Amino acid sequence: MTISVAVADDQALVRVGFCGIIAATPGLRVVGEAANGEEAVAVARAAKPDVVLMDVRMPVLDGIEATRQITAAPESAGVRVIILTTFDLDEYVFAALRAGASGFLLKDTLPDDLVMAIRIVAAGEALLAPSITRRLIAHFLRTEPAQPAKPDRLTILTARERQVLTLIARGLSNTEIADDLHLSASTISTHINRLLAKLQLRDRVQAVILGYEYGLVPDTDE
Repeated sequence: MTISVAVADDQALVRVGFCGIIAATPGLRVVGEAANGEEAVAVARAAKPDVVLMDVRMPVLDGIEATRQITAAPESAGVRVIILTTFDLDEYVFAALRAGASGFLLKDTLPDDLVMAIRIVAAGEALLAPSITRRLIAHFLRTEPAQPAKPDRLTILTARERQVLTLIARGLSNTEIADDLHLSASTISTHINRLLAKLQLRDRVQAVILGYEYGLVPDTDE
């Protein structure tokens, strides 16, 4: 199965570089390019790529709002977004993850890692190692303004699903969660799929964010 990819970046050389890597990789193909967020939204809706590589800082419409529009619109809801950034703790990365991005990559990522990232996200996985997920999200939740109180969405979860969500938010991998709860990895995967569906979350990244927002993990300095 061929994975379709669109590249959105206002720097032409960056776009050419990423597109060249994608085009030269068996099983991947470029279906669109965009020089700003508005064009990225249009490409996502028209070409419906499996994955969009999205720069954060772009003219007309930034990558965060473009990501939000892509993931929220029915015609492009299945498109997954990888945020491109220069720094791994870029203040915009967290907002982009909240907007629906499936993860982020540094712009100096090696070609093999870029290809692997595209394949991971196209397969429906989140592109953040658990430890990086926790560090990133914990950092930005400490610096973000307090969120208004929300109804407790977690009441629809079973006790076991809530346990699993808590461990996801703490940055544990599926294998670590299975060991902690003395269950099989396949059972943990089933629990995760169910809780994501119940909470209407796209992937593990959003589950971690939700876990922190509801105080499932104490806010400690890394």
